[in-house]
Amino acid sequence: MSLPLSDLTAMLDGWYDPSWAESWDAVGLVCGDPDQPVGRVLFAVDPAPEVVSEAVEWGADLVVCHHPLLLAPVHGVAATTPKGRVVHELLRNGMALLTAHTNADVPADGVNDALARAVGVVDPAVVVAGATAADDDALDKIVTFVPHDHADAVRRALAAAGAGAIGDYDSCTFTTPGEGRFRPLEGANPVLGRVGEVEVVGESRVESVYRRRLRRQVVAALLAAHPYEEVAYDLLELAATPGAPASRGHGRIGDLDETTTLGGFAERVAEALPSTAHGVRVSGDPQRPVRRVVVGSGSGDFMLHDVLSTDADAYLTSDLRHHRAAEFREHGGPALVDVAHWAAEWTWLPVVEAKLREAVAARGVRVETRVSAIVTDPWTFRVDR
Repeated sequence: MSLPLSDLTAMLDGWYDPSWAESWDAVGLVCGDPDQPVGRVLFAVDPAPEVVSEAVEWGADLVVCHHPLLLAPVHGVAATTPKGRVVHELLRNGMALLTAHTNADVPADGVNDALARAVGVVDPAVVVAGATAADDDALDKIVTFVPHDHADAVRRALAAAGAGAIGDYDSCTFTTPGEGRFRPLEGANPVLGRVGEVEVVGESRVESVYRRRLRRQVVAALLAAHPYEEVAYDLLELAATPGAPASRGHGRIGDLDETTTLGGFAERVAEALPSTAHGVRVSGDPQRPVRRVVVGSGSGDFMLHDVLSTDADAYLTSDLRHHRAAEFREHGGPALVDVAHWAAEWTWLPVVEAKLREAVAARGVRVETRVSAIVTDPWTFRVDR
């Protein structure tokens, strides 16, 4: 079984809206026909030649990558350059490529969230709120009316589309029994009842809240799961909660489940992330107690000033430069833990894979998924003395 590429890109764009990307970024569908069927999806950090070869060998229809293939502007994609050859290999094998980069860094279930949870941060909160984070937190409520026997299928579909997520809970709905009354007119094709006759049906009122940005996909999920040809539903915009924390932005901060040492935290990081030649570099006293941690996926230099103003014991990130790191440590702030850029961002791949698998299963469709284990970090070995 398969789904149209357009359905899958709509799901991914709903979770990781391209409008959240930085102005310099290049995200979204790179190549592929929106109408083409997709039965296999490969997830990877980089659209590197070896990843594309893996996708070809496995028979993938769509490759979802975190890093852009064409970040810098190009005037052509001839197969005379490495990037051009990747494009040709994708097209030759009928594979689509989609990029979710900085738009996937900032939201819930994004790259920062995934990294924080991978190393044991409990209830991670945003460090640097996005410019429109308040809009991202806005809630809607959807209310629909469905025959009792179909209520559970509708509840599952709404949950798979992202409705009913409240704090540390998901699949949150409220259901009350009632009576639906309608008369099908000429031209109708009713699931229940007859044309021209008033029908009375025992129905469940099902309601659930969701992030307003998910409205399109939540409504689409309802319409797909509901048995009626004319679906009755209400969309209610809810008032904002004063002082609610941002759900979208850069970095995450939170406590570990138990206090450890800096050395112990570094060991935990090494176990949680895939192995690379870079390893785990640490700046600080190995015996320093660590309970509160900030993580920043990708290159984390830009957040050093913000991290210094937190009460964190350690900052986990990547690509820290010599002078910036040295100046940061002079202030006596959090310890620094530097890991490979690729390894830190790889932690998001199983998260987005699970989200996609659950969403397509709720539609009664089976799409095979796979996370690439090929290490595409550019550093291949190191010599320690």
